[in-house]
This record gives sequence, structure tokens and C-alpha cells, in this order.
Amino acid sequence: MTETLHHPFDLSGGNLALDFANTVSKRPTSAPIERLKDYRYLVAFGRASGAYGPLTAVDRLFPLPGRSPERGEAALESAIQLREAIFAIFSAVARRRQVPRDSLALLNAYVQTSAENARLVQEGGRFQWQWMGMDSAFESVLWPIARAAADLLVSEELTHLRICASDECDWLFLDKTKNQRRRWCDMKTCGNRVKARRHYQRLKA
Repeated sequence: MTETLHHPFDLSGGNLALDFANTVSKRPTSAPIERLKDYRYLVAFGRASGAYGPLTAVDRLFPLPGRSPERGEAALESAIQLREAIFAIFSAVARRRQVPRDSLALLNAYVQTSAENARLVQEGGRFQWQWMGMDSAFESVLWPIARAAADLLVSEELTHLRICASDECDWLFLDKTKNQRRRWCDMKTCGNRVKARRHYQRLKA
């Protein structure tokens, strides 16, 4: 099953939490595209993004909802709730608006759950977080995502946060360009599309 499920995710946000928020395409439009179609896609995101550690037996997670479909559905619902909270928080920061309190409260709850399942380990002379039970808990992929969101909020990298200038996108990303003037999530898609539309409008005028 894992080999036939090709993930539909663009991991260009520059941060795990932002990539997770970007699992909806064309968010501001009347026809947004949901990338987390079912629990399998949630696991696929965790694998593609590196949210699961290298020691996690990811293949064990795919059969879980088959044995308990209601828990798989609940995990997916929780994931979407967290994703929307993350988007609400970071889109507000990017637009310099007030962060919704309920979204921050929800993120805090997941950060606490993440901490309950985390431990510090030393590998290769460096310390890092490691989550226990990643290959047995339905919602385990949300632990590193919540941690990534919290770490970004308190880091200096938050000043690089941007939201795509296209009125049909709203993807979040970290602007690491030298002049700090990146406007589009991807110049090849949103950037070219907006430029082509403006060119057409000038010709029409």
C-alpha cells in the first residue's frame, strides 16, 4: 500500500509546521484542494516530510486504521484541526494581525502532548528530540509538527515568515533569499501565473 500511495505534497515551506499548513492548495478560493484525503495521506506526509524519525517503522502505521477505522478517522480529524490552528497562527503573524487565542490554545495542548512523548537523545555529538511510540500511536506525526510550530514561533526565523502574495494560494514559507523580497511560494507556479494575468490585463486594456 505504501508504494502505490504517491504523496501529493510540496515541501517548500522551509519548516515542518509550515509544510503541514500547506497541505491545502487554493485555500482562499471556492474550491480548495485537500491533500490529507484520509489517514494514509497523513502517514504519507509524515514519511515525505521526515516527521517520522529514521528508526520509525512507518509501514506499521498504515494498517492501524484498518483494525480501528474510527480511531484513524479521529486522528485525521485531529490533524486537520491542528493544521488549521497552525495556519491561523502563522498567517496572522505573516499579515501582522492578532493571533487567534483559540488557535494558540489548541497548539499549546499539542505541544504539551508532544513533550509528554519526547526525550532528548545524543547522536553524533549533537542533542535532538526523539519521540517514543511513533510507530504505534495514531496521532504520533502531530508531535514533531507541534514542536516545530512552537520552536519557530520563539525563534528569530519568524522574521522570515511570509505568505504567498497570490490571492488564490495562501501558502506559508520562510523567505531565505538575500534581499528578503520573495513574494511567491513558488515563482514557477504562483509567480508566473500572477505575472501572466497582469500581462493579459495590460494587453486587454
